[in-house]
Amino acid sequence: MKVFNLVFCVLFILFAALQYNDPDPYVWMPIYLYSSVLCYKAAQKRFYPKAYLLGIIVYGAYAMYLFFDKTGVLDWIKQHRAESMVQTMQATKPWIEESREFFGLMILIAVLATNWIYAANRRK
Repeated sequence: MKVFNLVFCVLFILFAALQYNDPDPYVWMPIYLYSSVLCYKAAQKRFYPKAYLLGIIVYGAYAMYLFFDKTGVLDWIKQHRAESMVQTMQATKPWIEESREFFGLMILIAVLATNWIYAANRRK
């Protein structure tokens, strides 16, 4: 788990740094840095199950919003036939930007859920 968490800690810091030119860095930098800190603490064998659950709930709610938003993931799938999200790194189409954000949240949720499950199993 130490390597897993150190890798994601570094990745989430890099993801946060890449948000500087995003239209809403004040939203995404804290999102990535929150998970980065939790991964760093987990690498030190300090687990915070309530903090994982908080992140999972908040990120899950935001992901649902992005999924069902009128220019979100559902729109990307239905109206735009899931066109490539990696054509260019400048997301000039809102459904591309929101779909990328959705999948970023899914990665964050998966990492936090992994740590939450691991922490729960450690207590048994």
